[in-house]
Amino acid sequence: MSKTVAIIQARMGSTRLPEKVLMDIGEKPMLWHVHERAGRASLLDEVVIATSTESADDEVAAFCADQGIQYVRGSEADVLDRYYQTAVEMDADTVVRLTADCPFLSPSVVDRVVRKYEAADCEYISNTIEYTHPDGLDVEVFDMEALETTWQEATEPREREHVTLYMRESEAFQSKNVENVLNMSAYDFVEEDMIPRWTVDYPEDIEFIRAVYERLAGDGHWVFDQQSVLELLERTPALCNINEDRFT
Repeated sequence: MSKTVAIIQARMGSTRLPEKVLMDIGEKPMLWHVHERAGRASLLDEVVIATSTESADDEVAAFCADQGIQYVRGSEADVLDRYYQTAVEMDADTVVRLTADCPFLSPSVVDRVVRKYEAADCEYISNTIEYTHPDGLDVEVFDMEALETTWQEATEPREREHVTLYMRESEAFQSKNVENVLNMSAYDFVEEDMIPRWTVDYPEDIEFIRAVYERLAGDGHWVFDQQSVLELLERTPALCNINEDRFT
């Protein structure tokens, strides 16, 4: 039986916004939100956190242990090796790459990308090759063989830092993009060539995320989907001003 494992890379040492992965959103750390949302995807067998062995990440490991969340520790600099060793330890056949700075991760988008991967004849599939989703709903899926080949052959420092860069750039792998089922250009607040930014890299980003969360989460309904966020921003476009300088 094939095993699909989501690996969420997380560390405290972000240069732009240190310790962001444990910053609170609605009284819960961002990492908790990402893990819980990933766990709502129906096509994932397991979800695991991949953090580093650096002392700065002891807090991440302690949080995971306290919450009963699976985690594996590895190299901070060689993220590709950390990812590969985590996948080996989890006995993964298919790997779903997620990151801890995407607190609005959509379970339905995760399932859609995994489903497209299962039906496609390719080694790598993602919704980030060409952005039609908001930045922050990123999902990448690849098989263990592709990850092992990448781990063996990628030698450039940037290829070791960015897990899937070699896969995306090498002609040895076939790749496909998954487009959004929603047409973002149908929303008036989305300007031409604008990619809504729902990822967290800067202080303005976490401020934006908290403002949206405060308006949409309530009565236990904290796993809202991308359409709910888009509709909120359509009604309240001023929210986009919070991190507009960071839009791609």
